[in-house]
Amino acid sequence: MIDLNAAFALTGPEDCARLYAEWAASYDTGFADSLDYRLPAHVAAAFLAHGGTGPVLDVGAGTGLLAGHLRDMGFAGEIDAVDLSPAMLDAARAKGLYRTLRQADITRPLSFDGPYGGIVSSGTFTHGHVGPEAIAQLETQAAPGALFVLSVNEGVYRAMGFDAALAQRPGVTLLVVQIYGPAAAEKDPDHAAQRGLIAIWRHGGDGVAG
Repeated sequence: MIDLNAAFALTGPEDCARLYAEWAASYDTGFADSLDYRLPAHVAAAFLAHGGTGPVLDVGAGTGLLAGHLRDMGFAGEIDAVDLSPAMLDAARAKGLYRTLRQADITRPLSFDGPYGGIVSSGTFTHGHVGPEAIAQLETQAAPGALFVLSVNEGVYRAMGFDAALAQRPGVTLLVVQIYGPAAAEKDPDHAAQRGLIAIWRHGGDGVAG
């Protein structure tokens, strides 16, 4: 398993692409299963609990963990994937979860197959990864009233300015969740207690329904 400290120390897109190319083959078993990684399930559940509909853009889709949970929870709508890593997208493609898969840097201008009724993300807004500047780019792909459900690692929420960015979006609701389950306490005690903030809001609206 790749050390999470290496993932949290990434410094740019090239660094990310290199690490995730190495990690893609073992990500689901060596990381997600081993540490009881619960964040994708939390995001999927929040999206459905707030009346999320498709088509959905899964941001930083990785190997498709979030989309897999959406499908397991009964979501039958169209889901598109975007990720910086071609290797992670190849792993996701094999699962047959997505309508389309695109390799892209979400901090740069985007042109996808939207507009999307839902934009979701798990694990992308964290240490060494993507900052709040990407939110404005994602909003260009959102339909009016689209439901955003994005996880933000609690450790970067204020340090990277997510608090200020989300304060500019009306009606944001925050849920606090544990990122990992009990298995992480033994296998990675340095990170086991980390929490995520799930930010939920309607694009161009004044709150969330459901």
